[in-house]
Amino acid sequence: MHFNDRTTPLTSLATRRSGKARDMQSPGPSDAELREILMIAARTPDHGKLAPWRFTIIPVAARERLRSVLEAAYRETKAEPGRAELEAIREFAHSAPAMIVASFCPNTGSHIPLWEQQLSVGAAVMNLIHAAHAMGYVANWLTGWATYSAMVRNALASPDEQIAGFLFIGTATRELSERPRPDMDGIIRVWTG
Repeated sequence: MHFNDRTTPLTSLATRRSGKARDMQSPGPSDAELREILMIAARTPDHGKLAPWRFTIIPVAARERLRSVLEAAYRETKAEPGRAELEAIREFAHSAPAMIVASFCPNTGSHIPLWEQQLSVGAAVMNLIHAAHAMGYVANWLTGWATYSAMVRNALASPDEQIAGFLFIGTATRELSERPRPDMDGIIRVWTG
């Protein structure tokens, strides 16, 4: 395994930051590292062993085709997009050395509630992000309009799936800054009956 030497497991968890996709550069994970990251992502709580997630890798060679899909989907909702909007779509499609689309694949025939299946998808994505960080990369999980577009979904996933987000992985171009975190006293409760 090619884990980052500078961190212990708890330090890795405590120091993870989201890196903006536009602030990522090569190198990104190799094919073997990406497979390892996805294997770690799949080691997540999964009531009923349903694996209600799928990961679609978007190679660099397919990014221009992705840009075309995104632009066509955007034009479906806004017939005359501005130059800045089209540039943002191009930048999104070509961001970061590695891009993965995480999808929620509900198993509606299971007795496991869909809510638990959705939670499992979120846990799998968080495992993916932590694995990337532990290997020395930065990662970012983005949603936005493309996540909810039926045209984008139909191009990247099955019609019965829902995109959970776009995941970008690469090497940071700058030191990541800490963002404000929740006040622990505001999020922890002790129930005494």
